[in-house]
Amino acid sequence: MTIFYVLDILGTIAFAISGALVAMNKKMDPFGVFIIAFVTAVGGGTLRDVLIGRQPVIWMNDITYIFLIGLSVFIAILFRKKLKYLHKSLFLFDTIGLGVFTITGTEIGINAHFHPIISIALGTMTACFGGVIRDILCNDVPILFRKEIYATACIFGSIAFIILYNFNIDQTIVYVSTSLIVITIRLVAVKYHLSLPTFYSKN
Repeated sequence: MTIFYVLDILGTIAFAISGALVAMNKKMDPFGVFIIAFVTAVGGGTLRDVLIGRQPVIWMNDITYIFLIGLSVFIAILFRKKLKYLHKSLFLFDTIGLGVFTITGTEIGINAHFHPIISIALGTMTACFGGVIRDILCNDVPILFRKEIYATACIFGSIAFIILYNFNIDQTIVYVSTSLIVITIRLVAVKYHLSLPTFYSKN
């Protein structure tokens, strides 16, 4: 079992719980909770694999992902009453998933010998688009398209990963440090209410 696989599993669990929490907040039934958890966990990776022609997509090759998502949903439902601060729990798991999936998506781009800009795009897509699909299905404006620092954190983390990767630094250090960069940027942005400017026209 490689560190890459472990990180991918951790990201899947984090995003599955994040999706389950959103679905429960929307008062969905257990099937709805599972579907939202599923698309949140594997939506970004599926889109990435389809775009780069990686067939079959990753979760179809490894049934472990399905079992882990199901287990994550079960745990989220079982402990829903203990998750007193639902919003904080959602934010925590979403942020962890964001950091981990940015790195796994970027490395897939590097290993496929894509240009660094394309690898950064793949890392950002892997991390963000599961949440985009989740929010659309839950009838919310995707967080990616709001003024919050979200995709920007992924881009910085992905750039850092590519730089460290090219210096042949120990793989574990690269994974952990760049994941922490994404998580830290996201946490700091939310704590201090940092955001990108928005554009709108006055009627």
